[in-house]
Amino acid sequence: MEITKTQLIQWINRCAEKFNQHQQFLTELDTAIGDADHGLNMQRGFAKVLEKLPTVADKDMGTILKTTGMTLLSSVGGASGPLFGTLFMKMAQPVAGKESVTLAEFTQSLQEGVNGVVARGKAEVGDKTMCDVWLPVIADLQQHQDVTQALAVAKQALEGTIPLQAKKGRASYLGERSIGHQDPGATSATLMIEALHEVVNG
Repeated sequence: MEITKTQLIQWINRCAEKFNQHQQFLTELDTAIGDADHGLNMQRGFAKVLEKLPTVADKDMGTILKTTGMTLLSSVGGASGPLFGTLFMKMAQPVAGKESVTLAEFTQSLQEGVNGVVARGKAEVGDKTMCDVWLPVIADLQQHQDVTQALAVAKQALEGTIPLQAKKGRASYLGERSIGHQDPGATSATLMIEALHEVVNG
């Protein structure tokens, strides 16, 4: 399976639509265990990305991803900007100069992005962060090369954040009170995988 530059742009557009649609829900999740700004930050950040995309639509996949990351980094507040910005900027490196990639190559690109997030946030599985979704999804993609199955893994992993106690970020200040709430960052990661699934499967 190939992922083309056109599909990459469609994916980023679809992510923006998702964050628009789910802004209120993400805000509600973040109100329970964070600063109540995650929904607005993601919606606003991706709106800025959509403004920038036409200026790089004729460039290679690496440039598109790097521009997306830099835009998120400069326009999103809180921890989301640096983390999601890093994800896209690191994703850009393995696909620099390319017009299309195999799903395996895209998975490698995603792996680099998530490695950047892990390095920046020092999070691991079980810390109640977006890494609880990204890490099992990448492992599954590497093994099965199936975006539909990866989405199922993401949804299961997302549900798995509810009983966890947060060990990173603002939510960690709540201690045991963070238990019983779905993680907003993990929810955003799942929305992005849902968007990828929709684009890849037309």
